[in-house]
Amino acid sequence: MADSPDIEPLSRKDSSIPGAKPIDSTRMAVLFSVMLVTASGNTAMQSILPTIGTQLDIPDFWVSAAFSWSALLWVYTAPKWARQSDHRGRKALMRLGMIGFTTSFALAGLALFLGLLGWYSALWTFVLFAFFRSLYGGLGSAAPPAVQAYVAARTARADRTKALSLIASSFGLGTIVGPAVAPLLIIPALGLSSPMFAFAAIGVLVMVALALKLPDDNPGYAARGVVTSEPYSSAPSSNSLKDNDDDEEETILPPQLRWGDDRIKPWLITGILGGNAHALILGVVGFLVLDRLGLRGDPEMGIRMTGLVLMAGAAATLLAQWGLIPLLQMGPRISILWGMILGGLGCLIIGLSHDLYGIVIGFAVASLGFGLFRPGFTAGASLAVKRSEQNGVAGIVASVNGMAFIASPALGVLLYTYAGPLPFWLATTVCVFLFGWGYKALELDDRTISER
Repeated sequence: MADSPDIEPLSRKDSSIPGAKPIDSTRMAVLFSVMLVTASGNTAMQSILPTIGTQLDIPDFWVSAAFSWSALLWVYTAPKWARQSDHRGRKALMRLGMIGFTTSFALAGLALFLGLLGWYSALWTFVLFAFFRSLYGGLGSAAPPAVQAYVAARTARADRTKALSLIASSFGLGTIVGPAVAPLLIIPALGLSSPMFAFAAIGVLVMVALALKLPDDNPGYAARGVVTSEPYSSAPSSNSLKDNDDDEEETILPPQLRWGDDRIKPWLITGILGGNAHALILGVVGFLVLDRLGLRGDPEMGIRMTGLVLMAGAAATLLAQWGLIPLLQMGPRISILWGMILGGLGCLIIGLSHDLYGIVIGFAVASLGFGLFRPGFTAGASLAVKRSEQNGVAGIVASVNGMAFIASPALGVLLYTYAGPLPFWLATTVCVFLFGWGYKALELDDRTISER
C-alpha cells in the first residue's frame, strides 16, 4: 500500500501525531458517512423485512433466522478485521467493509425483488437473501473499527475523545435515520425491496468519496479500533473512547486473555444473559407490530409503524448512552442494574400492550434499559483488565455482543408463534434474574474504577 504523503510513521510513545495533518471537515464527513450509511441501511432492512416475509408467506421464524448466519460471521470476523487494520491500513479496511455492505445490499435486494415477482419460490428467496446477507457479516465488519482507528491515528490527544465521540454518534444516528427514511424510499417499480437498492447506491457514493477525499494511511501507528456488534449497534461506551496512550511504552505482550479469566467472567455472564434478553425482543417486535395493529395486509403502513417503533427505541438508546450515563456519571455496575430494571419493565409493558401507543412506550423503556446495560457491561469488562489487555477484552466483548443475535431472535419468534407474549415474559424473567445476580456478583463501581 502506498504511504500517504502527509503522514509519517508514529512511535508508540508519541501521540502528538507529528507530521500528520489534522482531519479536516471533508475527511471527517466521509468517515461520518461510512458509519451513518452502515447503521441506517441495517435498521431500514430490519423495518421492512417482516412485511416482505408476510408478502412471500414465509413463516416469521425463518424471516428472523435469515440474519443468523450473518451475525455468526460477524462474531468471527469483527475481531480479526480490528487487528488487521493496524497492518493493512485503515482506508483499505474501510473500502473492504463498504464493498461488503454495498454488494450485500444490492444482491440481497435483487433476490427479494425477483422473489416478490415470483421468479422462484419463497424458500429460495430467503435462502438467497441469507447467503447474500452473509457478505455483510463477513466483510462489512471491517469498516467500523477501521474508521475509529483512522481517527485515533490522526488526531492529537487533546482532540481525540471529541473526534471519536462524533464518529460514534454517526452510528447511533443511523439507527434513527434508517427506519425513518425506509418508507420514503419505496417506489412502485422496485416494490418493497426499494430501500435496499437505495442504500446500495448510497454505499457506492460513499466508496467514491472514500477513494477521492480520504488519503491512504500508513499503518505504522497501531491505533486500536473499537469493535462494533453487527445486528443492533450503538455508540461505544465512554470508556472505549478514552485515550490509551499512557501505557504504550509497554513492550512485553501479555498472555492471551481467556474467556474463563476470573476478572472478566462475571461481566461476560452478564453480557451473555442481558444480550440474549435484548435479542429476544428485537427479533419479535416487527412481527408484533404487524399482528397487534392488524397490518399484515397493508405493507406500506406496516413498514411505517414498524419504523416508528424502532425509531422510538433508537432514540431512547441514544438518550441512555449520550445523556444519562455521562450526566449521572453512572459506573458499570449501576448502569447494568438500572438497565435491567428498565429493560424488564419495558418488556412487561410490550407484552401487555395491544395498541401503538403502548408498544412504542414499552419498546422505548426497554431500549432505554438495554441502552444503559450495554455500555455498563462493556466498560466493566474493560476496567477489569490492564491496558495492555484491552485488545483481547475488546475481541471477547465483540463476540459476546454478536453471539446473542445468532439464535435468540429466531428463538423469540418461535416462542411468539406459539404464544404472543411469551418472549417478552421470558426477557422480563432474565432481566429480573440478572438484576438479583448482578447485585451480588458484580464488583462495586468505586472499587472497579479505583483499582485499575
